[in-house]
Amino acid sequence: MQTFLHGRDLIGDLDFTKEEVETVLDVAFDLKRKRALNEPHPYLRDKVLAMLFFFSSTRTRGSFEAGMAQLGGHGAFIESKSTQISHGDTPKEIGEIFGRYYDGIAIRHVDWGIGNSYLNAVAKASRVPVLNMQCDIYHPFQCLADLMTIVEKKGRDLRRKKMVVSWAYAASYQKPMSVPQSLILQMPRFGLDVVLAHPPEFRLMPEIMEQAQEQARKFGAGFEVTDDMEAAFKDADIVYAKSWGAMVHTPDPEEGAKIIKKYSHWITDEKKMKLAKPDAIYMHPLPADRNIEVTDGVMDGPQSVVYDEAENRMHAQKAVMALTMG
Repeated sequence: MQTFLHGRDLIGDLDFTKEEVETVLDVAFDLKRKRALNEPHPYLRDKVLAMLFFFSSTRTRGSFEAGMAQLGGHGAFIESKSTQISHGDTPKEIGEIFGRYYDGIAIRHVDWGIGNSYLNAVAKASRVPVLNMQCDIYHPFQCLADLMTIVEKKGRDLRRKKMVVSWAYAASYQKPMSVPQSLILQMPRFGLDVVLAHPPEFRLMPEIMEQAQEQARKFGAGFEVTDDMEAAFKDADIVYAKSWGAMVHTPDPEEGAKIIKKYSHWITDEKKMKLAKPDAIYMHPLPADRNIEVTDGVMDGPQSVVYDEAENRMHAQKAVMALTMG
């Protein structure tokens, strides 16, 4: 167990070593047990977390706010449009000033080519931990919750378990690619054989792909890429299928929308789930475009773990906050 995480930022998934992630999981499971037993655990009494949002949120805002309250502190919700950021407050000002008001700064900023740079600029100026509530490159807290859920459902020894990270059709908008990128970076470290499936235009960032291959080599896990959704699902233990945008191919939203329309058959339905193992679990970070991205039958079916996964956001986040802000 690696215990010295006080004051650390969590912006990219590889900011924490595998051993440090294992520490986060141990603490998360303990906090989940305490919550179930109604045991008080005010490790962050009188601490305040600034929660700065440049993008809408349901689970992230709810889980961080509730988590801070359960830890004895307070989560201060700050919508960027109601601040002076558009009138001159730079990332340096936010880091310097919020770093003096608050005990931690959590930021969600998913604008392509901007979000991650913004978080790092704030972190450079801040004297308190900066936590990434999702940027254009990474979604580390979602990934920690996903890992926690997989351990709950499949046990601690995940070696040789097959995890499919698949693109899925969604008509709403070009969604960030941060979730699949975090998954392919983190999951090979825990022995999962990852199969990444997507149409040719929906490739992930080349540098993230290189890092994922490096993690797979380092930890002796499999990592392969296919453009065949059905082939990817075959004999899978874990199915994680969600939409993301074609930003690497084209950052233009209109062109991206046209490309997305070509692949409406990339839906997670009962037929595809039957290709996976009988005890395979279906995962999604939510919100999902029902009956477009995934059928109701899969989403509400016996293999779906999406609500346990959503709950674990809170426990995983509480663990990181307690370890970094305590």
